[in-house]
Amino acid sequence: MKSSTFTYKDRDGVKIFVYKWQPRKAPKAAVQIAHGLAEHAARYKELAEFLTEAGYVCYADDHRGHGKTAGGIGKVGILGPGGWDGTVNALKALTDIIKKENAKKPLFFVGHSWGSMLGQDYIEQWGRDLEGAVLVGTNAKQPFTTLFFGGMLARMQLKKLGPDTPSELLDKLTFGSYNKPYEPAPTKFEWLSRDRSVVDAYVADPYCGFLSTTGMAVELIYGVKKIARKEHQEKIPRDLPVCIMTGARDPSNGFAKGARVLCDIYKKLGIRDVELKVYPGARHEIFNETNRMEVFEDLRAWLDGHLQK
Repeated sequence: MKSSTFTYKDRDGVKIFVYKWQPRKAPKAAVQIAHGLAEHAARYKELAEFLTEAGYVCYADDHRGHGKTAGGIGKVGILGPGGWDGTVNALKALTDIIKKENAKKPLFFVGHSWGSMLGQDYIEQWGRDLEGAVLVGTNAKQPFTTLFFGGMLARMQLKKLGPDTPSELLDKLTFGSYNKPYEPAPTKFEWLSRDRSVVDAYVADPYCGFLSTTGMAVELIYGVKKIARKEHQEKIPRDLPVCIMTGARDPSNGFAKGARVLCDIYKKLGIRDVELKVYPGARHEIFNETNRMEVFEDLRAWLDGHLQK
């Protein structure tokens, strides 16, 4: 296995930082990994190394406002030009690079949490570019009242603080509730994983767990509304295989309820190959859970089973 990094500029001129893991032999397919909110792509090294051993070349970018793409710890949480849409477009630009480097090889998209929500938008626009999509720790549309009052509060905070300022109030109202099922707790991130070392490393990482800016919060609500519109969901190719994976104890989607709802929505749309995997006891980051090797093996088996014949 060989690892490397590179950068590219998206259509808005934002420099995007990318990790690449290459197998020893010619890859049988490529995997594009999209990380979650308030983290970065380097946290997917273990998953990527597992997949390269299975013959897949893996790419994972630090999304706008995250990791090395942010350009410094003081700039995290700033999505830049185009906000949500610009971030999704940057993923498509990486896809074009991957396809150029791996001509005629199948490409799979694997998105976790926020990456899975960006992934929902992606497959609504460019699903035909993919051999399959895996949405991990994902969710369906939020209740109207949540989006309405959340959006109103986010806009009020944006007006008060400016778009690039972190908001403790918005963070408390959104992510603060996720840790409640595990309190009293040593950190506010127990909801991520049962693995103590994972949570401690997350807390110690300055590029993880940061507060969302008001601008990012507004864009997140915009994105969640966008991907849930029926006219957008109907654009997903009916022959695109989709695998939805989640922990049964993931509070971000109502302990897997949101993942089940999304699975039902996709089936009702007529998508012919939709699979749901729910892991008992697992929390939000199933790629970093105590049973992650089980998750890795299931992902590998699903990818292998959907390669072009």
